[in-house]
Amino acid sequence: MINLVLPFPPSMNTYWRNLKGRTLLSAKGRKYKNDVVYAVYDQLKKKPVPITGNVAVKIEFYPPNNIRRDMDNCFKALFDSLTTAGVWVDDSQIKRIESDWYDPIKNGKLLINIKLIEA
Repeated sequence: MINLVLPFPPSMNTYWRNLKGRTLLSAKGRKYKNDVVYAVYDQLKKKPVPITGNVAVKIEFYPPNNIRRDMDNCFKALFDSLTTAGVWVDDSQIKRIESDWYDPIKNGKLLINIKLIEA
């Protein structure tokens, strides 16, 4: 089981940028990925060995403000960043998601619990 405290993900409206017909990760998206990788390595005290089995995730979202957001838009940036950090091989391994939305806190954050499950 892995428990992590991570930065709150950016909106999907700011995560991607279209440039001359190509969709690219924005500067905000790249910064979020880097922040997540750093947080994972810092909290685990090492680069993780990627999980190869199926996982269940439980996420507690604490947004930075009261701006209206769709919870499902938070998953993509988070899961892609955890893949980049090497927590798992690919986010297709996620077979169960439980998530809760809480009141805003300064700067926002999320708590994630990742556990291996049977196929």
